[in-house]
Amino acid sequence: MDLATLLGLLGAIGIVLAAMLFGGSALVFVNVPSLLIVLGGTFAVVMIKFSMSQFFGAFKVAARAFVFKLDSPEALIEQIVHLSGIARKEGMLALENEEIENEFLDQGIKLLIDGNSHEVISAVMKKDLQQTLDHHTWGAKVFSATGEVAPAMGMIGTLIGLVQMLSAMDDPKSIGPAMAVALLTTLYGAMLANMVALPLADKLTLRKADENRIKSMCIDGVLAIQGGQNPRIVESMLKTYLEPKKRALANEAAASAAEAA
Repeated sequence: MDLATLLGLLGAIGIVLAAMLFGGSALVFVNVPSLLIVLGGTFAVVMIKFSMSQFFGAFKVAARAFVFKLDSPEALIEQIVHLSGIARKEGMLALENEEIENEFLDQGIKLLIDGNSHEVISAVMKKDLQQTLDHHTWGAKVFSATGEVAPAMGMIGTLIGLVQMLSAMDDPKSIGPAMAVALLTTLYGAMLANMVALPLADKLTLRKADENRIKSMCIDGVLAIQGGQNPRIVESMLKTYLEPKKRALANEAAASAAEAA
């Protein structure tokens, strides 16, 4: 569970609701026509921009903004280096006895064990990586489009409410509901865009970068193992994927371990 996403979303909604409650009854902020214009109109327009599979697939991908397990890069490097040492000493078939939790790395090692060529392993793993990145890309695009369309639909609702209000100026009772539609659609559009859609788009872009780094690390590790690279060379190569601060800490830990040995 990603607490940053969950707490951020609940916190933003909670602050807005608190402001509504402290200012009076929250029910005055509920208007069904305004909700229909913003929610229905926004999603209908966004569907025009994408295919049905891309549109509905975005909501499935959005779950990764809340539930996402990212393998530790340091732990993954350690495991790949360990596998590299085994393959170098005992051969590729010895890797069959190793338990690998990361599914993508496990897939690559199985391709190694089956004796596939460098080109085949690289092509299969890179295609898998690209499919994952595409899912995140289209998910982020759908929510970015939602963030763009929602305020526009809010403005359309505002114009509708103003037209209704101006066309019924002789009936004071109709002015209030029309003004509510005019103002609340703008509010709903701004909330949907800035509290939900755009943050989710940014988080999915972050998830894309995280998965790209981890899976690229696995690809380089598997190909290095196949090439019979020295485990130290493999470790040095994979550490380039770490942030500078984490890389320095990893190097210090490796130096301490070497001195202790």
